[in-house]
Amino acid sequence: MGHHEVTCPWRDHLSRLQVRTWIEPVVASTQMAASLYDAGLLLVVKASFGAGNSSIHNTTPSPRGAQEDQQQMAISNFYIIYNLVVGLTPLLSAYGLGWLSDRYHRKISIAVSLLGFLLSRLGLLLKVLLDWPVEMLYGAAALNGLGGGFSAYWSGVMALGSLGSSEGRRSVRLILIDLIMGLAGFCGSMASGHLFKKMIGHSAQGLVLTACSVSFASFAFFYSLLVLKVPEAVAKPSKELPSVDTVSGTVGTYRILDPDQLDKQSIVGHPSSPGKAKSPKTIITLLFVGAIMYDLAVVGTVDVMALFVLREPLSWNQVQVGYGMASGYTIFITSFLGVLVFSRYFRDTTMIMIGMVSFGSGALLLAFVKETYMFYIARAVMLFALIPITTIRSAMSKLIKDSSYGKVFVILQLSLALTGVVTSTIYNKIYQLTMDKFIGTCFALSSFISFLAIVPIGIVAYKQVPGLQHEDRTEK
Repeated sequence: MGHHEVTCPWRDHLSRLQVRTWIEPVVASTQMAASLYDAGLLLVVKASFGAGNSSIHNTTPSPRGAQEDQQQMAISNFYIIYNLVVGLTPLLSAYGLGWLSDRYHRKISIAVSLLGFLLSRLGLLLKVLLDWPVEMLYGAAALNGLGGGFSAYWSGVMALGSLGSSEGRRSVRLILIDLIMGLAGFCGSMASGHLFKKMIGHSAQGLVLTACSVSFASFAFFYSLLVLKVPEAVAKPSKELPSVDTVSGTVGTYRILDPDQLDKQSIVGHPSSPGKAKSPKTIITLLFVGAIMYDLAVVGTVDVMALFVLREPLSWNQVQVGYGMASGYTIFITSFLGVLVFSRYFRDTTMIMIGMVSFGSGALLLAFVKETYMFYIARAVMLFALIPITTIRSAMSKLIKDSSYGKVFVILQLSLALTGVVTSTIYNKIYQLTMDKFIGTCFALSSFISFLAIVPIGIVAYKQVPGLQHEDRTEK
């Protein structure tokens, strides 16, 4: 009997390793396409508002600084409208796609959003190829949004990732998907500057870069449609006590979230006191607030960073822009390693706070960057910046039924998208007003908001079942 229990889990584990259920190939190819597109979009827009563009310059010659400021204003204004379109159009379709995915087929939100994603990448390719006005990119962004955008796509990915993993391994599984995304984004960004320069001197500068982006997007779409299979949900053990799951699922370490150990805890551990533990709805609300505040800080920083590196004191070229974007993707690797290590010793809430401190400190350093090496030091301090949102998603997935994953994840993603739209507009305006006075204003603001986001997470940590930390340590 004992021998059977040892060998059976291995057989079960191997039987679940069906390659066609892996979402990773879709995530990798989509992110390659996205990272090439992001760099391509910035460089194409910069070229469109270049020195030769009379629409933003006076006919009389102006000093280089004034010309650079006008170009920055034009790029910033373009991104305000572009981000509004990207952020608001998914509101029309993303929730409906999440509902359809929960009700009919898990792949609906992924496949439809990838179709919109592919069409928007085609839009940039056509702009480069046919030299269309830069405003047509708003239409391409709208097509992406009407397909559900990133909100529908990523909530679909998270739902599939959650379905195919046990609660004990879910957080590591979700951060592993983030890691794959980060590695793909790193490779795409590193190559982007070189690919953009491929056709220098030709009218279609950036053609190779945009064609590569379309190729990866096409692969992701057809793979999700024809190859990808939905994994079977990992059943929860019947002996599991809901009250214990609700509480320790949020703050316990990943190691002690193994269902077998959870059962033992519910028998020998301290019984949970309903009066001392917050209800799941309160916990979910606090997690939502923390996620939105933190996302506000991150989105604001990332949006302004693209403009910041093009201007003095850094004044980067195409290749340096690609390398800078790639440095942002290294946090996927460091955050993954952070989760693997921290999850053995800390609660979920502690890990979320570590990530917030990491990002807040890096953003503060970024505010005072004068040289390229200082930029990379600030980026290095942000090494755990990805942990908060991923860990919050994982904690939420343990508080809800798997039949509701699509809807809850899409609500969270849409909330983040809406926050992103408002943040992008506000931060771009703040940047325009402060770029001549103190160019790091936006980064200092992000740092403050990031530290402020620790408050709701701290409340979740404080209100949880006493004794859980003690049980964890004695178990070790």
